[in-house]
Amino acid sequence: MSAKTIFEKGKRGRRTPYLSERVWQPHLFDQIPEEARRQHAPALPRVTEGEAVRHYTNLARKNWAVDVGFYPLGSCTMKYNPRFAEHIAAWPEFAAAHPMRPTRAAQGWLRIMFETDRMLSQLCGVSRFTLQPAAGAQGELCGMLMIRRYHAERGDPRNTVIVPDSAHGTNPATASLAGFNVVTCPSSSEGLVDLDALRGLLNDDLAGIMLTNPNTLGLFEPDIQEICRLVHESGGLAYYDGANFNALVGRFRPGDMGFDVVHLNLHKTFATPHGGGGPGSGPVGVVEKLAPFLPVPLVRKGPEGFEFEEDRPHTIGRLNAFAGNALIVLRAYVYLRLLGTDGLRKVSGDAVLAANYLKHRLAEAYQPAPPGRCLHEFVLSAGRQKDLGVRALDIAKRLIDLGFHPPTVYFPLTVPEALMIEPTETETLETLDAFAEAMLQIAREAEQSPDLLHGAPHNTPVGRLDEVAAAKALDLRWRPAPDGDKDSDGDA
Repeated sequence: MSAKTIFEKGKRGRRTPYLSERVWQPHLFDQIPEEARRQHAPALPRVTEGEAVRHYTNLARKNWAVDVGFYPLGSCTMKYNPRFAEHIAAWPEFAAAHPMRPTRAAQGWLRIMFETDRMLSQLCGVSRFTLQPAAGAQGELCGMLMIRRYHAERGDPRNTVIVPDSAHGTNPATASLAGFNVVTCPSSSEGLVDLDALRGLLNDDLAGIMLTNPNTLGLFEPDIQEICRLVHESGGLAYYDGANFNALVGRFRPGDMGFDVVHLNLHKTFATPHGGGGPGSGPVGVVEKLAPFLPVPLVRKGPEGFEFEEDRPHTIGRLNAFAGNALIVLRAYVYLRLLGTDGLRKVSGDAVLAANYLKHRLAEAYQPAPPGRCLHEFVLSAGRQKDLGVRALDIAKRLIDLGFHPPTVYFPLTVPEALMIEPTETETLETLDAFAEAMLQIAREAEQSPDLLHGAPHNTPVGRLDEVAAAKALDLRWRPAPDGDKDSDGDA
């Protein structure tokens, strides 16, 4: 395939013959106020529809995705998205529905939102859910803003939030963004919350704790009820980061553990699309005492059908336009209805089984951190390989040569040379075995030919990139040459 950009493939005056005159009506531009109009035509590629389709199709073929192969990113739960849910989401009755249509003409949509709220609440053991947050990180912010409002309205503003050192990186960032002071709680030698350290952090300024269970090492916190009790006795609230809920869905409910706020990632637990930073959805559920602070609008069942609930005087406000990423919620709704309670329980069981199987196969070649059984994900250390001059990054790059997307590397920070792997329940035994064989092959190569790993990947369009330089000098925008095509005939 040519390495030319789509701009370089175009020529002046070229346009598609398939553009309907009903769509192409330049005279309508006259209705745009003068101050809102461009002074110059935008620099657009002059290509035909066929050229555009071929260009982006070929780019897509260079991408890696769940639809292409195994995606074992730890902590991200990159699992297959059922095509039936995609089919339903494409129905024009859903996809073409205008978000401002009157509620009497949107009863189907409102029912889906209402029932999704109810199903998620039941699964998590809480009172109500908001479906507005457009990502897990925004869900975190939503939860922390409600915790802040809760304390403020009680006349007891508190400013400290405890975050374990194995938490997701967004947790301390979110708490700080919400105006809290973040205090780190260290892990014990077993990789769990150190209860003695936690007790030493409790005080009258404690607003809450942000906790993931199972934690980032893939371990269930056996003292979770005691942790929540200690926080509650200090006047704080317990926030559940639901990124790892795929290990527990249908088996344990965060509300029963003692959590007051729960956020979920629909892409991680309920098989909606994940990629590209969106579209996403990070619903947030709360126990009864925090329900007044939920964002608006919520959906309720009124005397004449389903309706939006806007009049909530204690709400933290609106987080997203209209009802959030509704088509993502719809996909999760279909997934929930397809699987039911028994199916969801099987999901978590199979996810845990797959992770333990893979961890067992790799335990002799790489150091498990910690050893023993895990839940849905596990962490290996490439410490042995580092002694041979091979780092976790080298292992990740070599996996690309062998046809696999790398796992998460260097996270959590508490594990040196970390390789964090989550196989999910949607992968077959054959896929897990193939991945294990690739990892074992790399371990042998680290001993016999480490330079092979240092130069990996070898069979990709480009070799290993300078990731530090790319991060520091990020430039993803194409700019036309100064003497480029400046015509304004609109032949885009």
